[in-house]
Amino acid sequence: MTDSPYQIRSSCHICPIDCGADRSITCGACGVGKFEPTELSGRDLRFCAYVARAARHYYEEPPISGDRGSGAVFFSGCNMRCVFCQNFDISRKQKGRLIDDSELTDTMLALMELGAHNINFVTPSPHIELIVKAITKAKNCGLNIPIVYNTNAYERVDTLKRLEGLVDVYLPDLKYRSSIAADRYSHTKNYFEFASKAVLEMYRQCGELTVDDCGIAQRGMLIRHLVLPASVDETRGVLDFIKSELPLSTHISLMSQYTPFCAPPPPLDRKLKKREYDRALDYALSLGFTNIYMQGLNSADSSFTPAFNGFFE
Repeated sequence: MTDSPYQIRSSCHICPIDCGADRSITCGACGVGKFEPTELSGRDLRFCAYVARAARHYYEEPPISGDRGSGAVFFSGCNMRCVFCQNFDISRKQKGRLIDDSELTDTMLALMELGAHNINFVTPSPHIELIVKAITKAKNCGLNIPIVYNTNAYERVDTLKRLEGLVDVYLPDLKYRSSIAADRYSHTKNYFEFASKAVLEMYRQCGELTVDDCGIAQRGMLIRHLVLPASVDETRGVLDFIKSELPLSTHISLMSQYTPFCAPPPPLDRKLKKREYDRALDYALSLGFTNIYMQGLNSADSSFTPAFNGFFE
């Protein structure tokens, strides 16, 4: 055994897939790993990732985007395989610029200088080593805006615990309640088993969402849920779980923006109908939730998906 960086991650157990991949020689189930030696150029592969876009992003919830945008860092790779993924161009492969922890630190500071309200890590879980190191370095270098962890919620609690004290705002997308839907649409039958525990851990760390005088999130959790066509029962199940485990004041973003990317099978081959979203919203209101972010059906437009074309556009 030598000190080569190609031998430092012998078995990956970051996420619930628990694939055990040696990401120094092969990609994990998330599609991340196996960097070319010429790309690494002496950098430690534990602290490297492909970033497809880093720029101010204006299409998150109002407490996240505000009027100056969220400093979104879109990572390549994903530990889920949603048949309708709107970011499929980067979730299924490594695309973008390979950066290390120093470059990610510089990127975070540059986004702050541009006026971003926060640093928003999108699909971050495969890159936990890099993120932990870069956040620590960035805060030591003067980063003073909130860190947002924007995740599909398919997370391990022990991984999330590594982020305690580093992440300010958790933004989980709680997708499904049933294993049938999770398996059919995202090939993750055990999704809710892990996602439910992950959401509770996020709440334990950061609590309810708090905002500043301008309405910008400073700390806490905002749960997203995308209402899918012909799947209002899934929405009810997710909302029932939130009510049973968390305060009715929990901030929930009930999204109507479903757009059929990737030619998904029926019934996901169409947009959401107004009556479906209305039924989902009515149920949320009937349960007594007091902080619900709503969307109009005009949000179901591919123009809201950013171009994954680089840094600081």
